[in-house]
Amino acid sequence: MSLLLVLSSKPYDGTDAAWNALRLAGKAVDAGMAVRLFLINAGVDTARPPEGGQPEFDLAAMLQDLARKGAEVKLCSTCIQRCGIASADIVPEAQVAGMDDLLEWVRSSEKVISF
Repeated sequence: MSLLLVLSSKPYDGTDAAWNALRLAGKAVDAGMAVRLFLINAGVDTARPPEGGQPEFDLAAMLQDLARKGAEVKLCSTCIQRCGIASADIVPEAQVAGMDDLLEWVRSSEKVISF
C-alpha cells in the first residue's frame, strides 16, 4: 500500500502537526508501506535543521531517517524560493519538485493525508 503525506504546517509552531506526520510516516515505513512525503507552504521548513536552541524533536533528522529507511521526500520548489531557503540548507535526502510531481503522487497513491 502506498501512502502520501502532505505537510503544509510550519514546524515547531507548538501544534506538533509536523512531528505527528513524521511519526505516522515512521510507523507506515516500519509496517512495509511505500511512504512519500511532500512538503509544501511552511512545511518546507521541516527539511531544515532547527535554528537556535535545541527543540524537543529535530524534525529534519527524523525526515532524514525516514528517507534512509526508504521514504521518498520532495519539497515544493516555489515554496522554498518564497521562503528564502537555499537548496544547501535542506536535508540532502530531499528532492526539490513541483506541482506536477505532487499531482503524480496524488494520482498514484492509495492513501493521501494532509497535515
